Amino acid sequence: MAEMGKGVTAGKLAINVQKRLTRAQEKVLQKLGKADETRDAAFEEMVANFNKQMVEGSKLQKDLKTYVTAVKTLHDASRRLQDCLADMYEPDWFGKEEMDALAEDTDTLWLDYHQSITDKSVTSMDTYLTQFPDIKARIAKRDRKMVDFDSARHHFASLQKGKKKDEAKIAKAEEDLGRAQKIFEELNVELQDELPALWDSRVGVYVNTFQGLAGHQEKFHKDMSKLSQNLNDIMTKLEEQRQLKKDGTAAAKTEDGAKSEEADISESASSAPKAVQRPGPPPSRPPPRPSLSPDPAQHQVSLFDDEASVPDSNADSATTTTTTQQSAVTNGSDGELPPGFIYKVKAIHDYDATDGDELELKMGDIVLVMGFDNPDEQDDGWLMGVKESKWLQEKDATAKGVFPENFTQKF
Repeated sequence: MAEMGKGVTAGKLAINVQKRLTRAQEKVLQKLGKADETRDAAFEEMVANFNKQMVEGSKLQKDLKTYVTAVKTLHDASRRLQDCLADMYEPDWFGKEEMDALAEDTDTLWLDYHQSITDKSVTSMDTYLTQFPDIKARIAKRDRKMVDFDSARHHFASLQKGKKKDEAKIAKAEEDLGRAQKIFEELNVELQDELPALWDSRVGVYVNTFQGLAGHQEKFHKDMSKLSQNLNDIMTKLEEQRQLKKDGTAAAKTEDGAKSEEADISESASSAPKAVQRPGPPPSRPPPRPSLSPDPAQHQVSLFDDEASVPDSNADSATTTTTTQQSAVTNGSDGELPPGFIYKVKAIHDYDATDGDELELKMGDIVLVMGFDNPDEQDDGWLMGVKESKWLQEKDATAKGVFPENFTQKF
């Protein structure tokens, strides 16, 4: 008969079909308990361990590949992040060249890490699992040959127990039994040697896999830590330079403001009223009214009475340069000026006295200004006066020429 396919003839096909029928019949008899079955508990335990080992190895292989995929995804995300930073980093910022080099080093580090765990851990696990399909096929073949051996054994026994013994059939059955037993035992012995060794090899495989993975992770994270520190240093320097630039701008503005304030103070000092010696008798007797600076428009304070002239020598001797304390006063409110005083002023901010002869001021206080008895005693930038509120309380005594202690104070 013609061939049915490459290497398969009708005779071989018939033999295979017959073997399958014989095995199926034998398994049915064994399940029904009408035929005994060869059992090997030790080998069955080896097969159970093999199946467990194959499942665990397959799961580990799958999870390793998932991890490698995650590393690749993280690498892509890191590259996009570095590219984004490089695009935003302006050329005149600190560390532009270092930042570009750092991005390249980071990308290279990710590539090396991905390649290392792929070549060492994943490839090693793939090689480990390649042996399982062959051994699994041999275990299945061993099971089939065991059924053939049981079938041949039962057939030979049945011929021997028959009433009519056919020596030719018995001899052939005995030959078939010997052949089946030999094939089965050869496979059984091989697997009994290989399965325990394969089971023990899993420890070394796991150790090598995870030691290699841990080593690559340690090196990667160590190198990445250095790059991360470099990135942090660049960012810190960039922030420091920004802050210095900001402080410099603020300092320049402050300097400009200080110059402006000095100009204002100088202008205020040149336009402030001059202290005038109080001439004549005690305050109960009105003294002559002093004259002010030739240009009244430059004063920060105003007289509350008609202007009158005093001898120029007195005015010149009482003239001083006003300071910050004088900038704390401005024109007082309108009203009649008590006798003995030159003008009123109004405090525009608080002033804390630093000495017993200084006047404590609160914003809004009205002060009655008088001249110094002795112009030589007048300090530069200071005036002499009394709060209007205090004068109102003591005006009866002052009208009689009696002045309480510290009635007038400088400010």
